[in-house]
Amino acid sequence: MAAQKKKQPFWVGGAAASMAVCFTHPLDQTKYRMQVLQTRTTMLSTLYKFAVRDGFTSLWSGLSASILRQSTYSTARFGLYNFLSRQLQQSRGSKSSTTLGSTIVCAGVAGGLAGMVGNPTEVVLVRMCADAAKPAGERFGYPDAATGLYRIWKDEGLKVFGRGLSANVVRSVLMKDVSQIAPPTDIHVPHRYAAAKRALLSRTALKDDIRTHALASLFAGTVATTACAPADVLKSRIQSAAKGSSVIQVIREGMRSEGPLFLMKGWTPAWLRLTPHTVLTFVFMEKLQEVVMGLSASSPPARATV
Repeated sequence: MAAQKKKQPFWVGGAAASMAVCFTHPLDQTKYRMQVLQTRTTMLSTLYKFAVRDGFTSLWSGLSASILRQSTYSTARFGLYNFLSRQLQQSRGSKSSTTLGSTIVCAGVAGGLAGMVGNPTEVVLVRMCADAAKPAGERFGYPDAATGLYRIWKDEGLKVFGRGLSANVVRSVLMKDVSQIAPPTDIHVPHRYAAAKRALLSRTALKDDIRTHALASLFAGTVATTACAPADVLKSRIQSAAKGSSVIQVIREGMRSEGPLFLMKGWTPAWLRLTPHTVLTFVFMEKLQEVVMGLSASSPPARATV
């Protein structure tokens, strides 16, 4: 009997994303700072301002929260997506292929549930990243993510871990619906990427090569960032505030003081971060999978039972 294909360990996706974020964290941090600032500063101005004031290494402040967030959120979304996909495949029979619609549903459900799992760490991440953009008297001053979680629980109560949950779930569903969630060995691709690729091949003289793949990824990433931006801004403002506020209150205040474009704040660093973070995540996933497979192959075989 042929050996069954080994399942990818559920933790590989989260571990790979945690490794990738070490390289892309400055862009993520800049996005959060732009989202909470009620000014029209550009990405480069924001980066330069805080790097000069606090030092270049300050661009990695809040990294512990970013790693913790990826360890919970990304582990959940990759693990749930793989689980849901396998269950769907088994229910349809091993020979049937998964449809595009079912892939989108699995990705959306996994993203939404992962958004719920990761919301507490998201609160800490937003607060740690946005702290430097606030007046000294309004900063939370968490030295690390674990301390941040403890202080929120101790000083504000568990209910604060649910702040911005609805916006976070919406963002997670949209992002995972349009960004690549399947492991590198999976044949499924995001539907907006597939749609962009089909349009490029049918309407231009481009061939199915790396240039077309890059352009399709660029278009899909642009759509993903734009679709998620409003929910991302609302989430960040609700979670970074010392006092609770509703989505309606944040929208009303933002519209009054900044205009409708406040919902697009942080778009540029979010857009720039998306592609390298995705690429790095899957590169690290490949390497971790190789290590896991190597360790599995080198371990002594289990005794047969009768």
